[in-house]
Amino acid sequence: MPTTSTDGHRTEATCVVVGGGPAGMMLGLLLARAGIAVTVLEKHGDFLRDFRGDTVHPSTLTLLDELGLGERFAELPQRRVDAARVLVDQGMARIGDLRRIPGRHGHIALVPQWDFLNLVKDAAQEEPTFELRMRTEVVGVIRAGGRVRGVRYRDESGEGELRADLVVACDGRSSTVRDSVGLRPREFGVPMDVLWFRLSRRESDQAGLLARFRPGEGLVLIDRGEYSQCGYLIPKGTEARLRAGGIEKFQTRIARLVPTLADRVTEIASFDDVSALLVRLDRLRRWHVPGLLCIGDAAHAMSPVGGVGINLAVQDAVATARIIEPGLSRSTLNSRDLARVSRRRRIPAVIIQAAQRLVHRALFRRIDLENTAPVEPRSGRLPLPLRVLNRIPILQAIPATLVGIGPLPEHAPPFARRPPSRSGRPTPD
Repeated sequence: MPTTSTDGHRTEATCVVVGGGPAGMMLGLLLARAGIAVTVLEKHGDFLRDFRGDTVHPSTLTLLDELGLGERFAELPQRRVDAARVLVDQGMARIGDLRRIPGRHGHIALVPQWDFLNLVKDAAQEEPTFELRMRTEVVGVIRAGGRVRGVRYRDESGEGELRADLVVACDGRSSTVRDSVGLRPREFGVPMDVLWFRLSRRESDQAGLLARFRPGEGLVLIDRGEYSQCGYLIPKGTEARLRAGGIEKFQTRIARLVPTLADRVTEIASFDDVSALLVRLDRLRRWHVPGLLCIGDAAHAMSPVGGVGINLAVQDAVATARIIEPGLSRSTLNSRDLARVSRRRRIPAVIIQAAQRLVHRALFRRIDLENTAPVEPRSGRLPLPLRVLNRIPILQAIPATLVGIGPLPEHAPPFARRPPSRSGRPTPD
């Protein structure tokens, strides 16, 4: 049994998960359902961060069904998208049809990430071996006998230590835990950053996901119902110049890309309404050291292309729980078990990152930031790949499956499955 201090918090646990994002919360839930004493440490006081990835893909929807949480998830306010479209100078084209992929979920659910995380948290807190500690920032690891034995943290009461058989780093692309053990990711060149903002929607607006690309820039519109979450893709390193040009020039750039937005770009009153995401694409060569494992963004930071980051992180957590559960339950976990996790989850990370790099090279070249003249429509046919996808609609299942399910989907292990119920608990006989 885990030991606790006078304030009721654990001083020892079987597993400590650092980071309360999708990977961390899902791993905490799965291990708790196996009866393992797991503590999740999250440095923030809540999950309310704007412009986080909010796309829940079919692979994750299927997982929620397997966990008995599908009905509860369906009750969350959400928009459903069953197709992706791209707008180019020659016109509009559909590039992916999620209705054609296998399984019962032929759509992507657009749900605020904090709602998704709170759902997982509520289910996890029904398990007696789960502990979540908010406002608890990990500042380093405890080492002894040539391995990691726990973490050092700082909370509202001061500094403390939490010892564990295993530490799992789920603390994102700037992982403190990863850095503290000297693991360094291999960086891949990324030609873009993203500026996020909101614009109101009109009934005449395109529903679902719409992307508008031109050489060196792009605009992604995500349907949130009353508003669109907008991501303006810019060449890396040009954010300061865009901001220096003033908000009116920025508004003009958005309107020239998608003229139907011209009547509302003034809703971006200042750059205070714009949030920057500095895009990184990297991957660890080695995901573990004795006593510590990295997963999710801590192991492989993804580009926003395809919106797959959340779902890859969740699948990392599922594979991790399935592989390490026997060793944690029997106190026999070793580095070979951790290596099995990285070998399995490296495969989809490599495939998706390779696809993202191809998209980067195809779409991004330098642009003239001073040019805000209207974009003149081009006559002629759509580019060949778009023509093929639209003439042979069944081919749209290929990009839809790669994005919606992924190259190596994971399923809930038997110990974590529950029959459907709104509480997440087994339905009484």
